[in-house]
Amino acid sequence: MTIDRRHFHPTALALAAALLCPALASAQAAWPSKAVRIVVPFAAGGTTDILARALAPELQKAFGQPFVVDNKPGAGGNSGANEVAKSAPDGYTLLMGTVGTHAINAALYPKMPFDPVKDFAPITLMAGVPNVMVLNPAFAQKYGINSVADFIKAAKANPGKFNVASSGNGTSIHLSGELFKSMTGTYMVHFPYRGSGPALIDLIGGSVDLMFDNLPSALPQVKAGKLKALAVTSASRSAAIPELPTIAEAGGSALKGYEASSWFGLLAPAGTPPEVVTRIQQETAKALVSPVLKERLLAQGAIPSGMSSADFTAFIAAESKKWAAVVKASGAKVD
Repeated sequence: MTIDRRHFHPTALALAAALLCPALASAQAAWPSKAVRIVVPFAAGGTTDILARALAPELQKAFGQPFVVDNKPGAGGNSGANEVAKSAPDGYTLLMGTVGTHAINAALYPKMPFDPVKDFAPITLMAGVPNVMVLNPAFAQKYGINSVADFIKAAKANPGKFNVASSGNGTSIHLSGELFKSMTGTYMVHFPYRGSGPALIDLIGGSVDLMFDNLPSALPQVKAGKLKALAVTSASRSAAIPELPTIAEAGGSALKGYEASSWFGLLAPAGTPPEVVTRIQQETAKALVSPVLKERLLAQGAIPSGMSSADFTAFIAAESKKWAAVVKASGAKVD
């Protein structure tokens, strides 16, 4: 029996198509039609979390839907990043990725749960930040440490007695310490946490001795006198705390050329519609040049970006190459 489609009314045909292909009807809906989740792959209180929570309200205003920050810490950021990599590429799950998740971990971990290149669609670089070498004040006082040179001298006199906290294996906070150790010939025990927030609590409390934390999360504690800052890890001084030297400046010939800064950016699962990626990049870039958010980030020591998706993709490739060399030189590895 042959069915003549002329017997069907156009409205009936459209209804049948929608019933047979709900995905088609869904695809036609405007994005976003519901809340968007931004996964932060570290615990609350660290710079990744701070930046995501600063951006979320701006995106909510731009798109008219909630942008909800969801902390998923573990494995140096790999746990949260892997969750996003395996999520539906529909624009409703984003990642606040870091130099760790997308440039360091692939060289540090023998086996990765995701491919940082193939499994993601880079959206935009949100900000770059220096790290800062901070000590527990009581620890610094006990060993008479007031400078990077003082610290190196004390560490060499007490091999293995000092411990250094990080926000997790593979983070720039971890690698900043590893690079420092390899260049100075010092040895400290590494204690990885599930984010800067928990690590800072223990550092302030004296359970650990020092940390190379991201500047935005450490700066309030430095200004409050709860931590003693010695130097920043960037190639040049930070405008947020210009009195602090760089580690390269303060460390003498042993630390000449030392640089280990962090960065943070939005990514989506691979396959996310390009038009969605472009819209998020454009609105993020607008938010980052708005006076309120821009000044807020600069005051915290973060340098806003907002680069295009293509530029961010090239940036990640260059950073991966750079950090692979740092990991190899430091000898750092995670089993």
